[in-house]
Amino acid sequence: MGLGNHVLSREPCFAAIMIRLSTTLEARVLHHHPKVGLTTLFLGSFELRVPKVDAEPGTGVAIVINASDVSIALSRPMDVSITNRIPGTIIEVDYLDAPYARVTFDLGSCSLHSLVTWESVERLGLEPGLGAWAMIKTVAIERTNLSADGLPEPRPPLVHRKTDPEAP
Repeated sequence: MGLGNHVLSREPCFAAIMIRLSTTLEARVLHHHPKVGLTTLFLGSFELRVPKVDAEPGTGVAIVINASDVSIALSRPMDVSITNRIPGTIIEVDYLDAPYARVTFDLGSCSLHSLVTWESVERLGLEPGLGAWAMIKTVAIERTNLSADGLPEPRPPLVHRKTDPEAP
């Protein structure tokens, strides 16, 4: 797993300029949750919940996360509808065309961009070295197929251990 692929483009829209920025990350299908229609993906140092992926556990996938779908919190997010809440460290704040700023997170096994306003950067005091939470809505994550070769292996299942070392 590398730092991911990042795409930045500027497109005209109702505002003077609309910034489109995304990150493509490689992941492995960990398990499915049929009752709620979700799949858990393993990305090395964290897991993401995404809409159901039609692939067997262990299969490699690439997910595309649009930076405009990544919100930032300075403290552990509680009582929010956003399922994917990942602690990380801000490694870069780049002021783009007003009012946009790109905030880049180090999430351990990869980096991830968030697209926020200059106002949010100033109000939250976002700067490199600051610990923060990247929040990604489950329904905002797109996926494509990818080979599982070279992807991190999920953690092994927990093994039941005896609490009494003298017991057989």
